[in-house]
Amino acid sequence: STTPNFLPLRSPQMSLTFYYSPQSSASPVHFTLEELGIPYDKVIIDIKAGAQKQPEFLKLNPNGRVPLLVHDGVAIFESAAIQIYLGETFGVEKGIYPAPGPKRGEVLKWIIWTNVTLGETLSRYARSSGFYGPETERNPATAAAAKTEIEGHLAIVEAALQGKRYLTGDNLTIADMHLASWLDYVRMMQVDLAPFSTVSAWAASITSRPAYARGD
Repeated sequence: STTPNFLPLRSPQMSLTFYYSPQSSASPVHFTLEELGIPYDKVIIDIKAGAQKQPEFLKLNPNGRVPLLVHDGVAIFESAAIQIYLGETFGVEKGIYPAPGPKRGEVLKWIIWTNVTLGETLSRYARSSGFYGPETERNPATAAAAKTEIEGHLAIVEAALQGKRYLTGDNLTIADMHLASWLDYVRMMQVDLAPFSTVSAWAASITSRPAYARGD
Protein backbone atom coordinates (compact mmCIF):
# COMPACT_ATOMS: atom_id res chain seq x y z
CA SER A 1 0.00 0.00 0.00
CA THR A 2 1.02 3.63 -0.46
CA THR A 3 0.34 6.54 1.88
CA PRO A 4 1.45 10.17 1.98
CA ASN A 5 1.93 9.98 5.72
CA PHE A 6 5.25 9.36 7.45
CA LEU A 7 3.91 6.72 9.82
CA PRO A 8 3.93 3.00 9.01
CA LEU A 9 0.57 1.32 8.50
CA ARG A 10 1.25 -2.05 10.05
CA SER A 11 1.17 -2.93 13.69
CA PRO A 12 4.45 -2.66 15.65
CA GLN A 13 4.58 -6.47 15.77
CA MET A 14 4.96 -6.72 11.98
CA SER A 15 6.18 -3.34 10.85
CA LEU A 16 8.27 -2.93 7.70
CA THR A 17 7.99 0.42 5.95
CA PHE A 18 9.90 1.60 2.91
CA TYR A 19 10.31 5.33 2.31
CA TYR A 20 11.30 6.15 -1.24
CA SER A 21 11.10 8.41 -4.24
CA PRO A 22 10.53 6.80 -7.66
CA GLN A 23 13.52 6.68 -10.01
CA SER A 24 16.02 7.49 -7.29
CA SER A 25 18.73 5.63 -5.40
CA ALA A 26 15.86 3.91 -3.59
CA SER A 27 15.02 1.93 -6.73
CA PRO A 28 17.49 -0.94 -6.12
CA VAL A 29 16.00 -1.45 -2.65
CA HIS A 30 12.50 -1.41 -4.11
CA PHE A 31 13.60 -4.13 -6.55
CA THR A 32 14.89 -6.25 -3.67
CA LEU A 33 11.75 -5.85 -1.60
CA GLU A 34 9.61 -6.96 -4.53
CA GLU A 35 11.92 -9.89 -5.31
CA LEU A 36 11.76 -11.03 -1.68
CA GLY A 37 7.98 -11.07 -1.83
CA ILE A 38 7.60 -10.01 1.81
CA PRO A 39 4.77 -7.77 3.05
CA TYR A 40 5.77 -4.13 3.51
CA ASP A 41 4.29 -0.66 3.37
CA LYS A 42 5.43 2.10 1.04
CA VAL A 43 5.64 5.81 1.70
CA ILE A 44 6.47 8.04 -1.26
CA ILE A 45 8.68 10.99 -0.35
CA ASP A 46 8.30 13.87 -2.79
CA ILE A 47 11.92 15.00 -2.91
CA LYS A 48 11.16 17.71 -5.48
CA ALA A 49 8.78 19.27 -2.97
CA GLY A 50 11.35 18.90 -0.16
CA ALA A 51 9.41 16.30 1.83
CA GLN A 52 12.72 14.67 2.82
CA LYS A 53 13.56 17.81 4.81
CA GLN A 54 10.37 17.88 6.84
CA PRO A 55 10.87 17.42 10.59
CA GLU A 56 8.81 14.22 10.65
CA PHE A 57 11.10 12.58 8.12
CA LEU A 58 14.31 13.98 9.62
CA LYS A 59 13.41 12.28 12.89
CA LEU A 60 13.68 8.99 11.02
CA ASN A 61 16.62 9.89 8.79
CA PRO A 62 18.58 12.99 9.84
CA ASN A 63 20.40 12.88 6.49
CA GLY A 64 17.17 13.93 4.79
CA ARG A 65 17.50 11.40 1.98
CA VAL A 66 15.87 8.29 0.56
CA PRO A 67 15.83 5.34 0.74
CA LEU A 68 14.87 4.63 4.30
CA LEU A 69 13.64 1.36 5.79
CA VAL A 70 11.98 1.21 9.20
CA HIS A 71 11.73 -2.31 10.61
CA ASP A 72 9.97 -2.76 13.94
CA GLY A 73 10.66 0.86 14.84
CA VAL A 74 14.36 0.80 13.86
CA ALA A 75 15.32 3.20 11.06
CA ILE A 76 17.95 2.01 8.57
CA PHE A 77 19.34 4.40 5.96
CA GLU A 78 21.89 4.15 3.11
CA SER A 79 20.89 1.87 0.24
CA ALA A 80 23.85 -0.50 0.64
CA ALA A 81 23.13 -0.95 4.34
CA ILE A 82 19.47 -1.59 3.63
CA GLN A 83 20.31 -4.17 0.96
CA ILE A 84 22.65 -6.00 3.31
CA TYR A 85 20.08 -5.88 6.10
CA LEU A 86 17.34 -7.24 3.86
CA GLY A 87 19.68 -9.97 2.68
CA GLU A 88 20.65 -11.05 6.16
CA THR A 89 17.12 -10.83 7.54
CA PHE A 90 15.07 -12.27 4.67
CA GLY A 91 17.30 -13.09 1.73
CA VAL A 92 19.01 -16.27 2.94
CA GLU A 93 15.68 -18.04 3.31
CA LYS A 94 14.55 -16.72 -0.08
CA GLY A 95 17.74 -17.90 -1.77
CA ILE A 96 19.05 -14.52 -2.97
CA TYR A 97 21.63 -13.92 -0.24
CA PRO A 98 24.29 -16.42 0.86
CA ALA A 99 24.72 -17.78 4.36
CA PRO A 100 27.77 -16.45 6.26
CA GLY A 101 30.98 -17.39 4.51
CA PRO A 102 33.07 -16.54 1.44
CA LYS A 103 30.07 -16.38 -0.92
CA ARG A 104 28.47 -13.76 1.29
CA GLY A 105 31.75 -11.87 1.22
CA GLU A 106 31.56 -11.80 -2.58
CA VAL A 107 28.04 -10.39 -2.48
CA LEU A 108 29.04 -7.78 0.08
CA LYS A 109 32.00 -6.60 -1.95
CA TRP A 110 29.85 -5.95 -5.02
CA ILE A 111 27.13 -4.12 -3.09
CA ILE A 112 29.70 -1.85 -1.44
CA TRP A 113 31.71 -1.45 -4.66
CA THR A 114 28.58 -0.27 -6.43
CA ASN A 115 27.92 2.51 -3.92
CA VAL A 116 31.47 3.54 -3.10
CA THR A 117 33.56 3.01 -6.25
CA LEU A 118 31.03 3.25 -9.07
CA GLY A 119 28.73 5.60 -7.20
CA GLU A 120 31.40 8.17 -6.39
CA THR A 121 32.59 8.27 -9.99
CA LEU A 122 29.04 8.60 -11.32
CA SER A 123 28.37 11.45 -8.92
CA ARG A 124 31.53 13.23 -10.00
CA TYR A 125 30.66 12.75 -13.64
CA ALA A 126 27.09 13.93 -13.17
CA ARG A 127 28.10 17.11 -11.41
CA SER A 128 30.98 18.02 -13.67
CA SER A 129 29.06 17.25 -16.88
CA GLY A 130 25.89 19.06 -15.91
CA PHE A 131 23.47 16.18 -15.41
CA TYR A 132 22.78 17.64 -11.96
CA GLY A 133 24.36 20.02 -9.50
CA PRO A 134 25.18 23.73 -9.72
CA GLU A 135 26.53 25.20 -12.92
CA THR A 136 29.64 26.36 -11.06
CA GLU A 137 30.70 22.71 -10.67
CA ARG A 138 30.65 21.97 -14.40
CA ASN A 139 34.07 21.13 -15.74
CA PRO A 140 34.54 19.38 -19.12
CA ALA A 141 38.00 18.05 -18.24
CA THR A 142 36.79 16.59 -14.95
CA ALA A 143 33.77 15.10 -16.71
CA ALA A 144 35.94 13.46 -19.36
CA ALA A 145 38.23 11.97 -16.73
CA ALA A 146 35.27 10.66 -14.72
CA LYS A 147 33.71 9.11 -17.82
CA THR A 148 36.95 7.26 -18.53
CA GLU A 149 36.87 5.96 -14.94
CA ILE A 150 33.28 4.78 -15.38
CA GLU A 151 34.31 2.86 -18.48
CA GLY A 152 37.13 1.32 -16.47
CA HIS A 153 34.64 0.25 -13.82
CA LEU A 154 32.43 -1.33 -16.47
CA ALA A 155 35.45 -3.23 -17.77
CA ILE A 156 35.95 -4.66 -14.28
CA VAL A 157 32.37 -5.94 -14.24
CA GLU A 158 32.74 -7.28 -17.78
CA ALA A 159 35.76 -9.33 -16.68
CA ALA A 160 34.07 -10.50 -13.49
CA LEU A 161 31.10 -11.89 -15.43
CA GLN A 162 33.13 -13.99 -17.84
CA GLY A 163 32.05 -17.62 -17.64
CA LYS A 164 29.36 -16.87 -15.07
CA ARG A 165 25.64 -16.27 -15.23
CA TYR A 166 25.68 -13.94 -12.23
CA LEU A 167 28.29 -11.88 -10.38
CA THR A 168 29.08 -14.59 -7.86
CA GLY A 169 28.34 -17.70 -9.91
CA ASP A 170 25.20 -19.56 -10.91
CA ASN A 171 22.82 -18.03 -8.37
CA LEU A 172 21.08 -14.66 -8.50
CA THR A 173 21.85 -12.52 -5.47
CA ILE A 174 21.05 -9.06 -4.20
CA ALA A 175 24.44 -7.98 -5.56
CA ASP A 176 23.21 -8.59 -9.12
CA MET A 177 19.99 -6.71 -8.46
CA HIS A 178 21.77 -3.80 -6.80
CA LEU A 179 24.43 -3.28 -9.47
CA ALA A 180 22.10 -3.88 -12.42
CA SER A 181 19.75 -1.23 -11.06
CA TRP A 182 22.61 1.25 -10.74
CA LEU A 183 23.43 0.75 -14.40
CA ASP A 184 20.21 2.64 -15.13
CA TYR A 185 22.11 5.75 -14.01
CA VAL A 186 24.99 4.90 -16.33
CA ARG A 187 22.59 4.73 -19.27
CA MET A 188 20.80 7.88 -18.13
CA MET A 189 24.11 9.73 -18.24
CA GLN A 190 24.57 8.52 -21.82
CA VAL A 191 27.60 6.34 -21.13
CA ASP A 192 27.73 3.78 -23.93
CA LEU A 193 27.35 0.20 -22.71
CA ALA A 194 27.74 -1.28 -26.20
CA PRO A 195 31.47 -2.08 -25.77
CA PHE A 196 30.57 -4.15 -22.71
CA SER A 197 28.42 -6.84 -24.29
CA THR A 198 28.52 -9.24 -21.35
CA VAL A 199 27.53 -6.51 -18.90
CA SER A 200 24.72 -5.40 -21.21
CA ALA A 201 23.30 -8.91 -21.59
CA TRP A 202 23.59 -9.62 -17.87
CA ALA A 203 21.90 -6.34 -16.89
CA ALA A 204 19.09 -6.96 -19.38
CA SER A 205 18.44 -10.39 -17.89
CA ILE A 206 18.32 -8.98 -14.35
CA THR A 207 16.08 -6.04 -15.16
CA SER A 208 13.69 -8.24 -17.13
CA ARG A 209 12.57 -9.86 -13.90
CA PRO A 210 8.96 -9.08 -12.90
CA ALA A 211 10.10 -7.71 -9.52
CA TYR A 212 12.13 -5.03 -11.28
CA ALA A 213 9.07 -3.86 -13.20
CA ARG A 214 7.05 -3.69 -10.00
CA GLY A 215 9.59 -1.35 -8.44
CA ASP A 216 9.83 2.36 -9.18
